[in-house]
Amino acid sequence: MCGIAGLWLSGQGDATGLGDRVSRMNNALHHRGPDGGDVWVDTQSGLALGQRRLAIIDLSDAGKQPMHSANGRYVMVYNGEIYNAPELREKLAPANITWRGHSDTEVILECIAHWGLRDTLKRLIGMFAIALWDRQKQTLVLVRDRLGIKPLYWSRYDGNIGFASEVKGLLAGDAISREVNQSGLDAYLRFGYVPSGLSIYAHAKMLKPGHILEISSHDQATETAYWSVEDAVVNGQTHAWSGDDQSAIDALEDLLRDSVKRRMVADVPLGAFLSGGIDSSTIVALMQSVSDRPVKTFSVGFEDEAFNEAAFAGEVAKHLKTDHTELYVTPRDALDLVPKLSETYDEPFFDSSAIPTYLISALTRKHVTVALSGDGGDETFGGYTRYLWAKNLSRAAGGIPFGASLVSRGLTMLSPEQWDWLVGLIPGKNATSAIGDKIHKAAPLIAIKDDIDRYHALLSLFDPDKLRGGHAGDKKFRVPGEKFCRNRHLDYVSSMQAMDTMMYMVDDVLTKVDRASMANSLEVRVPFIDHRVIEFGWRMPARLKMNGSVGKYALRQILYKYVPRELIDRPKTGFGVPLAQWLRGPLNEWMGDHLANDALYTDFGLDRVQIDKLRREHMSGKRNWGHQLWTIAMLSDWQKRWLG
Repeated sequence: MCGIAGLWLSGQGDATGLGDRVSRMNNALHHRGPDGGDVWVDTQSGLALGQRRLAIIDLSDAGKQPMHSANGRYVMVYNGEIYNAPELREKLAPANITWRGHSDTEVILECIAHWGLRDTLKRLIGMFAIALWDRQKQTLVLVRDRLGIKPLYWSRYDGNIGFASEVKGLLAGDAISREVNQSGLDAYLRFGYVPSGLSIYAHAKMLKPGHILEISSHDQATETAYWSVEDAVVNGQTHAWSGDDQSAIDALEDLLRDSVKRRMVADVPLGAFLSGGIDSSTIVALMQSVSDRPVKTFSVGFEDEAFNEAAFAGEVAKHLKTDHTELYVTPRDALDLVPKLSETYDEPFFDSSAIPTYLISALTRKHVTVALSGDGGDETFGGYTRYLWAKNLSRAAGGIPFGASLVSRGLTMLSPEQWDWLVGLIPGKNATSAIGDKIHKAAPLIAIKDDIDRYHALLSLFDPDKLRGGHAGDKKFRVPGEKFCRNRHLDYVSSMQAMDTMMYMVDDVLTKVDRASMANSLEVRVPFIDHRVIEFGWRMPARLKMNGSVGKYALRQILYKYVPRELIDRPKTGFGVPLAQWLRGPLNEWMGDHLANDALYTDFGLDRVQIDKLRREHMSGKRNWGHQLWTIAMLSDWQKRWLG
């Protein structure tokens, strides 16, 4: 695991100081690789490649990068881990290669030298971001893994080509300006993160998952896909599981065990995150089933019981007999981290669960260098509660053949407080502010006739045009896969899963985990996001994912073999923080300072009146606008740190 960076100057570029520029880019990524860093410069070609190393496999100098292939044709820097490197190395035995070490980097290079890039990519099991210089063809090739586990930004600016694992690397090497990309800003305001294919900066883009970018000259760059979620869906439908349900569950368990076992290979200490939920508990249970010693597990707990899963994690750890460590954090511990978020996430990023993710990464890094995580289970196996909520909304809307708009407006005629009071009159129902707020949030969704449009609205925090007082942006960003899901006539839950796998999982979940873990020099591996698991998931019957109102049905059946169901069957809480309460309390002054930032309104064109209204309603308790206000405050925090 590491950080990579590089620059390729145009023919008119002055190579003087090129190595220094890439060294600055490298240094900006020091947290991703504190174990060493090197830069290779080809002055004649005007190219420099850099890498910061977090040594995981082959800790010797034989694993150092930039690395040259044995035939001298290729030079590569790479971020990630290839879990089937030993098997690939065996397949190269007929080539009689004189190996310098046992790093997966060397295996990738020699595979490319003997089989070519595309054939090699088909064989790789793992996570990776690769920059490959072909000295013979004088081409630079950038590659991102199939599901986008590892990040890779690239830029074309001032006639030069740059790339880096994080945007701060591009900024450090003057490989981009600080001009804001309007489409990236609009996407952030809508979703709370900037999707792949864009960035918040005008001259940079995040390479899309499963894509190859071949740059043959400074004005000739071709991006193509070598793997896609769409293909996985189509292949899954074409080769749907033909056996009975139990045999599918057994096959999934075998595949997950293999995925977990592969990710337990390291030359450094290894452990796992454990929240006590289905996903992390399944990963830890399978780890313990193939380990001859107690697995090291880690959890973070909060004083607020509504957000605290540490007790559940502790019970699961006790049952599985893991070597468990937990950290209870106070609100002050979490709040002290807030000012660091914009440094860690160098594009605006709204997901407040970045706070506990950062904290558990910091805790875990004190004990191990590698941790396995349960991320990815919800998207593939139907675990999000919003899937059930959206499906129920669809049924409700479908039951109103005429006048859905009137019903929608009618639901908002009562205030959230009035709804709370009214529902509280029903015997057995508790009067809470949540029910009225949920009715007001659901009401506009009922009026939307198209299911996928409804899900798009459900995911959206803001309509960027309305937030600017009706001023339309340059280009409206739609969720990847919308057209595909319609054309394939996928059922509603499957459509949501496909779209989430293409964007939300990549650009929210994986971005959150990558930046938080690498800020603490911790490598996180995600067994559920093995492309073989994703592909098999699409072969499985939908009933083994969401069965009635029960999500992750197949995973539950696997987990019940290792952990009593009474430790698992409880409402999903998620890995969050009490954001709404914090913004009304200890973060109120911080929020106020950021919402008063004039740049939000002068530079980004946001409507101050609308934002002030949201804050008043939130502070009064009339509505819960915590996520929306946090989104704007984090945009302001990012602007002050990176543009101010």
